Amino acid sequence: MLNCDLTGARFPEGCLRNLSDWLTPRRAWLVCLGCVTLCTLVAVTVNPRRALDRRIALLAVPALGSIAAEPLYNLVDTAIVGHLGRAPLDSLAIATSALAVVAWVSIFLSTATTSTVARLAAATGSTGAAVGRAVGAAYVIALAWGTAVAAALALAAPWAAQALGAHGAVEVGATGYLRISAIGMPFLYLSYAGNGHLTGLANTTRPLRIAVSANILNAAAEVTLVFGLHSGLRGSAWGTVAAQVAAAAWYARASWQQGPARPRGPGRAELASLVRDGHQLSVRTIALGLVPLAATAIVARLGPVQLGGYQVAYRLWYMLALCLDALAVPGQVYVSASLGAGQPQEARRTGRRVLVLGLAAGTALAVITAGLALTAPFLFTSDPAIRHAAVIGLLASALTQPLAAIAYVLDGLILGIGDYAAMRQAMIGAIIGFAPLAVLTARFHWLGQPGIWAALGLWLATRSALLGRRWAVPFRQNGPAYCSHHESRRLPGNRSRPRRHQRRGGAAPGAWPGRGPGASARLRHQPDRL
Repeated sequence: MLNCDLTGARFPEGCLRNLSDWLTPRRAWLVCLGCVTLCTLVAVTVNPRRALDRRIALLAVPALGSIAAEPLYNLVDTAIVGHLGRAPLDSLAIATSALAVVAWVSIFLSTATTSTVARLAAATGSTGAAVGRAVGAAYVIALAWGTAVAAALALAAPWAAQALGAHGAVEVGATGYLRISAIGMPFLYLSYAGNGHLTGLANTTRPLRIAVSANILNAAAEVTLVFGLHSGLRGSAWGTVAAQVAAAAWYARASWQQGPARPRGPGRAELASLVRDGHQLSVRTIALGLVPLAATAIVARLGPVQLGGYQVAYRLWYMLALCLDALAVPGQVYVSASLGAGQPQEARRTGRRVLVLGLAAGTALAVITAGLALTAPFLFTSDPAIRHAAVIGLLASALTQPLAAIAYVLDGLILGIGDYAAMRQAMIGAIIGFAPLAVLTARFHWLGQPGIWAALGLWLATRSALLGRRWAVPFRQNGPAYCSHHESRRLPGNRSRPRRHQRRGGAAPGAWPGRGPGASARLRHQPDRL
């Protein structure tokens, strides 16, 4: 029970301590999950578009848990390591920032596989074997690429820590954490492939169960290793690796239970297609990862207290912001499926509705993030100075949640139409919104965390504007600008509605542009552009 003396001189400190005793990490996560779920269910109940909203909720709510798996690993790490002192917490901040980029670079194994599987499953005449070969390509590339990345990360760990501003004990701790975490990279990438397979088949319940199980294993292993065996920061890293190995095994088992759509030996076409998509998405992801990495490097130069507070605030903000990515999942899956089935109007309707729900959820999460500033820092550290810095960071970050909602949902929609080149260009362009204020914060340290969070807010706003511009283009042209996944170049840029006699191959009125004889020849000569 909470017992706050509202008249005593020690309010609000006594009240906040009582709140922090009650609000365990598990309860905090359940409160956030309940609020987001409640907002979604209320929207589903009161809105006249109930059938569409139910379809969105059926994918979004289970997807919430699986999407939050990786940030929850880091959040559990932060909650446990934060009680070991300033140096381990700062080492964790450096290491997890570098690991986030390494993980993001290969997220195409999930996103591109999701779109491919959804399109192939919905396309008329497609077989389970085609889906299986696409998934097999994802697993093969995940294993090969994950092994190469693990070796590179283990070798480059000291230089990565130094580049992010670590030195002394912080550098030693971050280097050790990175080298242990490198062992889990192949298994993390295999989990991406399995998640993309199941999500593309509109199955987000199984990934949810896997994510919950992996996080329970992660928390139990870390508590045992860190507090039971007193293995410190390295024990936290080993606990996360154990959870990643288990998750990869569970995803592989789930994939092989999909009947005709189970993984099969890929051909050159499937491997080349995924590598091509991965190249475009990886460039986009590197640009996406550079901004949070640069933000961490700037905050590291503001001092250990600011870095510790930023680590707490950023991990909480990131976990909550990724909850919004749960709405991007149905956007991506249903848009891909609608285009695969030749139903562009359904794709437009789904996209608009997901954007509205995303903005509503982002506003709700802004309130939740601000509320967590009152209690959450007590859960992560006993250092009063770091707690104060974390409160400032959480309050500043709350203002960016609606912008994050629009950015994440638009990511899903653009992934759904398969325009990876536009995503790459938008992400690179968004750096322009981040850079000016970030440079000022690096120059004038008194701007502190509010300055860096304002720079991140401008980054999200610029990213949303560029992606929104791309999302609007195909529907102004009376239909999607993209055809099937295997012919994913832009169609002719004719902005007027095609006349009946201009359609080739006897296509019926309302048919999806690009189908019929001559489509491939037309596609080959159309350049990519934003």
